[in-house]
Amino acid sequence: MSVRERLDSLSRGELTGLIAIVVATLLGAGVWYTRSLPRPVDIAVGAEGGSPVVSQVAGATGTSSASSAPIIVDVAGWVRRPGVYEFAAGDRVIDAVHRAGGPRKGADLTALNLAAPLADGTQILIPRPGATVPVGGPGSSGGTTLININSASETELEELPGVGPVTAAAIIEYRTQNGPFTTVDDLVDVSGIGPATLEQIRPFATV
Repeated sequence: MSVRERLDSLSRGELTGLIAIVVATLLGAGVWYTRSLPRPVDIAVGAEGGSPVVSQVAGATGTSSASSAPIIVDVAGWVRRPGVYEFAAGDRVIDAVHRAGGPRKGADLTALNLAAPLADGTQILIPRPGATVPVGGPGSSGGTTLININSASETELEELPGVGPVTAAAIIEYRTQNGPFTTVDDLVDVSGIGPATLEQIRPFATV
């Protein structure tokens, strides 16, 4: 018996039931097929630009440059707040004086080169009224006592601003090996003395 003959032999109720089964089967197959399709992935977008949000890991890029090392300077003498202060590259002697509260009344700023750049590890000495610069022996009567860098002892050389025991020893060693200094500016050839330190020493030294 052919399929058509079989369908003709079915009653109306049986035919309706068969159609319902076929329709249900097709709907089920359609739902299964739809669920089996790959789903698109949603990409979060920014609130304004509409571009994908990309998280940035701090430190992943090398755009931040290391900050330059600070300059540590001892501001001493006739200032309102003497002490050791931290400065940035490019700061000047005048900046150090202001950082220490400014000069006290009567301070002799003419002994300093206020425009000189600061050097790390140096001392800026602001003279007291009527005091010797560098400070001389007890009972000195005022004025500026210049230190002769060709004859001064190591202890005397240490009275120069920015000169410690190591630098004083280097000055003596240099003049021993090379002879007397011709000018104060020759100190720049001594190990440990740069242009900034020389600017601080110049007002207090002679040959």
